Amino acid sequence: MDIVVLMKLNDEQKRFLESEAPGCNFIYTKNEQLSEEQLKNAGVIIGNPPSEMLKLSKKLQLLQLFSAGVGDYAKEGVLPDRARLANASGAYGLAISEYMLGVLLELYKNLHIYRDNQAEGNWSYAGNVKGIFGSTALIVGLGDIGGEFASRLKALGAYTIGIRRTDSKKPDYLDELHLMDKLEDLLPRADIVALSLPETKLTNRVINKSTLQLFKKDAVLINVGRGSAIDTEALCDALENRQLLGAALDVTDPEPLPREHRLWKMKNAVITPHISGGFSLNETKERIVRIAAHNLKSLIEGKALMNVVDKEKGY
Repeated sequence: MDIVVLMKLNDEQKRFLESEAPGCNFIYTKNEQLSEEQLKNAGVIIGNPPSEMLKLSKKLQLLQLFSAGVGDYAKEGVLPDRARLANASGAYGLAISEYMLGVLLELYKNLHIYRDNQAEGNWSYAGNVKGIFGSTALIVGLGDIGGEFASRLKALGAYTIGIRRTDSKKPDYLDELHLMDKLEDLLPRADIVALSLPETKLTNRVINKSTLQLFKKDAVLINVGRGSAIDTEALCDALENRQLLGAALDVTDPEPLPREHRLWKMKNAVITPHISGGFSLNETKERIVRIAAHNLKSLIEGKALMNVVDKEKGY
């Protein structure tokens, strides 16, 4: 079986991957060099190939993404009927939760203001600060990323409230667990609102003009899921009117954010270009390789795969 790998791996990672699928033909390439012949013969693809090219992959049994989000890959007709789709959920929680903690502290401790002051040579006091200890955090989306962030906040003394789509047992790192229909009831209680949601019809613009009016005046909004979860223009209005303390966004709508967009100029916003995950942290790639290796071995042995995507739900 041909296994096409669209990730840059070191020799040790390659050896580990190949040890879990002996006898298979591994092809290491990248998206821009991916050939029609490679796609036609691939039994497994590890990576995120151009979705429009997958119609050529008639032999495909598994598409193992290196992302947590699945985008167009879950849409009907993109993959052959028998092909399974798996994501890299579990690989990004460490990196992204640490990013979330970093930007939260940046806003809470006025570090964004002091950075601006530094650029201007301005030695001045930026006012009182907030602390995580004793705060109430609302984590909307409790996958790997949301769970990792909640556990870190809990360790720092926050009261943690989680929201998820389906009912389940409350994990120890949460003080409360609710379903999505309770969002509007919970927003007025939250000092920290953290979004780590997939892009679905149900999550589109859950933060909008109406829900932003429910925020505390000193609340912080963090979004690391998908930009579509927030009505960007409504958020800009809220930031301008000081309806909340600030926002930290690693994802935006539109994305990339146009140079002329007014969101860039918001003094109470921290914006990064979708970098909280990626491969910036070496451990992230190590985790992806372990997930891919597990699924390769399981596929060959006829065992259950991990992180299989429900194409109807989109995650």
